[in-house]
Amino acid sequence: MTHSLVDRNDIVDVVSGYVRLSKRSGANQFGLCPFHSEKTPSFSVNAEKQIYHCFGCGKGGSVINFIMEIENLGYRDAVAFLARRAGMPMPEEQNDAESRKRARMLALNKDSARFFYEQLSTPEGRRAGEYMAQRRISPATARNFGLGYAPDTWDSLEKAMRQKGYTDFELADAGLVRRGKNGGFYDTFRNRLMFPVIDVRGNVIGFSGRILGDGEPKYMNSPETLVFNKSRNLFALNLAKKSKSGYIILSEGNIDVVSLHQAGFDSAVASLGTSLTAEQARLLSRYTNQVIIAYDNDGAGLKASQRAINILEKLDVKVKVLRMSGAKDPDEFIKAKGPEAFRKLLEGSENQVDYRLRAVTEKYDLAVDEQKVEFLKEATELVARLPGAVERQVYAMRVAAQAGMQDAPILAEVERRHKRLVSRAYREEQRQQSQPERQSQPAEKALRYDDPDSARAEEGLIRLLSLEPALGARPELPEAERFSSPALGHIYSVLRGRIARHESVSSANLGEELNGDEMSLLVCIQQAPVSLTQSDRALQDYIKIIQERWQQRTQKDAPLDLRALATSQREKGKRYEGNG
Repeated sequence: MTHSLVDRNDIVDVVSGYVRLSKRSGANQFGLCPFHSEKTPSFSVNAEKQIYHCFGCGKGGSVINFIMEIENLGYRDAVAFLARRAGMPMPEEQNDAESRKRARMLALNKDSARFFYEQLSTPEGRRAGEYMAQRRISPATARNFGLGYAPDTWDSLEKAMRQKGYTDFELADAGLVRRGKNGGFYDTFRNRLMFPVIDVRGNVIGFSGRILGDGEPKYMNSPETLVFNKSRNLFALNLAKKSKSGYIILSEGNIDVVSLHQAGFDSAVASLGTSLTAEQARLLSRYTNQVIIAYDNDGAGLKASQRAINILEKLDVKVKVLRMSGAKDPDEFIKAKGPEAFRKLLEGSENQVDYRLRAVTEKYDLAVDEQKVEFLKEATELVARLPGAVERQVYAMRVAAQAGMQDAPILAEVERRHKRLVSRAYREEQRQQSQPERQSQPAEKALRYDDPDSARAEEGLIRLLSLEPALGARPELPEAERFSSPALGHIYSVLRGRIARHESVSSANLGEELNGDEMSLLVCIQQAPVSLTQSDRALQDYIKIIQERWQQRTQKDAPLDLRALATSQREKGKRYEGNG
């Protein structure tokens, strides 16, 4: 099943749905890594080997590993995901405990969302209806987002879900109920307008509830669960990803998103009760290359905008910022001035450099010399961080004009600061690369070698077996227990097992037997250059090093033999007495 699944899901096609692959070098295509922030593409996809590898963060593996990592799925769920994509029959081996629990939790969330929606039609649900009318949320919009109402009772949801066969423990795992002091359970969400959080695949993964009336917290989100990670999801991205606008509007609150969609701006999303995270930014970059930040027009919103800019500018994403006046947020602006005024606001949004430079300018009184000097220090530092020489020149001239100065000294100061920043970054990179300890460790940060000398030989042996499986039958090969690294030992065992069974040792087919860190490590090992003309000599050298290092470790760790030590001391004493 796995072999045919990989054949039917070409890794270049699958990865291209998440990463823009452009630069090509031989069989490899490169793009910006979706797993860490970078400006220079170091993420490669090899069509011949059907693997991916990031030379920056070290992640790598087959198409199955890629889907596991980027969609936050277990192995079986990733296989099912790819089977659906390829139009293949669903694999029958969906019996592992995690897959069953995940499917059950998603079904529970879906049933709960339906329960909350149905409550809008009850007498008690009128409170939510009145609130939506007050916020001018139409019934059609409520249906589109699946909005609902959590009754102001202690156990309405619990009772309804128990009637459907769910247990209190399942409800608790999904964050829908909490355990009380007396050992019983009570509903997490009560007297709240409910917003289902739906992922890009259409699954209800969690909820966000806005309290009706007074009380804290104003907004409440589902806790982290098996299916919900708020730092890796965005509210309404399931709808915004279908937009033809060419950009995504990033706002702060769920109500803002609902209002924007209702007004015709169907690309709006919001983070889930947190500032924008790096994971959310990378998620956005899969669906757009332009983000317009529309955060609240207050101190907290301005601070959150700066943070979002810092995260997004590390990706290949164009960032603009909305300037709202006369309203604190998009919802209030649209209600006061209408959708057309908001559209003009979008069209006039500032790019992130203009926005940040304006923020710096507003901090200082340029009529005061001391403040002008401080302005020039901060503004030239900001401009110096721009990557393009032309961009730096344009903004340096603007800074000079704002300060009432000649262009030349400002241009010179910007370039001086830029060279200093580049030099500092280069020195830091050289320092890190020159550290022997760092060089000897695997790129995958979750792994660490306690015996780097032995690990290098273990990596070499694995590399040879990957390229020349016939070497796996050699009788002098060491046992995996003699490897210093458990991860390398497991990879080695898997390879030898497959060789013994005459099965393929291609990385694309090892996803079921190796975890994500091990697969990344294997792909990294396989990427290293090697000459097979001296493979037999290299094999013997690797074996020798592994055996010697194992003996040194076992001798060092051997328990102290007190009887042998006493005998040795007696013999030594006799020799001393004889010499007396």
